[in-house]
Amino acid sequence: MTRLSDLGPPIPARPHGAKADGYHHFYECATCGQKVDMRDTRQMMWHERPEHEPLEREPEAAIIKFPFRKSPAVHS
Repeated sequence: MTRLSDLGPPIPARPHGAKADGYHHFYECATCGQKVDMRDTRQMMWHERPEHEPLEREPEAAIIKFPFRKSPAVHS
């Protein structure tokens, strides 16, 4: 199965007339039923291929949270 990362680095796109919220950036592929993010040209081109398979899901990047630390006072 093909993963999104196998298609290379992200190719940003902006849907014409799209609203600011994230809901309007996705559509369901008529061939495989997978949600397609129209902000990524790689996904759109993949889902335009006839008889394609869905892209394999990849784990999301983890966000590392660091504890808040006060910066030391600066003395001149």
